[in-house]
Amino acid sequence: MTSERPARAPDPRIERTHELVKREALAELAARGYGAFTIESVAKRSGVAKSTIYRHWPGKLALVADALETLNVQPPGDAALVPASPLDRVDRLLRHLSAAFADPAITGCTPALIEAAEHDEHVRAFHHAYAATRRQALVQAIADGVADGTFPSRVDPGTAALALAGAIVYCRVMTDVPYRPDDVPTLIETVLGVRPE
Repeated sequence: MTSERPARAPDPRIERTHELVKREALAELAARGYGAFTIESVAKRSGVAKSTIYRHWPGKLALVADALETLNVQPPGDAALVPASPLDRVDRLLRHLSAAFADPAITGCTPALIEAAEHDEHVRAFHHAYAATRRQALVQAIADGVADGTFPSRVDPGTAALALAGAIVYCRVMTDVPYRPDDVPTLIETVLGVRPE
């Protein structure tokens, strides 16, 4: 007979420190770009020892990846996880994307990662995988809407997802006016032919 020890609850102080380091890492990335971003600069900005940061993240890409994954939590796009209509899921995902691209902590990192991906294959692999995983939730919601008749049968889910998300990303990267979450219903209606309530 084996006895299993109950899992220990996370230490709130450690959780707060991790959150601080991740937030400061994104701020540093946005301010300095990936090339000038270092664990040392994050340690200085956050007031957390460099050795402590290295204990949890082996390098700067691991830290950036963890920060983006945990500080920018996407709403589920899967009907099994969220019992909502495909149209509601699309609306929720796009409003989240629009809000994220208005958040300086997240949006400031985008140009830095795009630039770094041009020169660093590891950043490129991470950036493309991160975007593809998030886009897949939108593709699935659209595909479910095509399957159940919410969206026209002519809609290609992959192309529609690129058009919808692309409009929001374009506004952030190529203009000085971020796409407003309140404008998402108009975008959905333009691309998918159906307007959320």
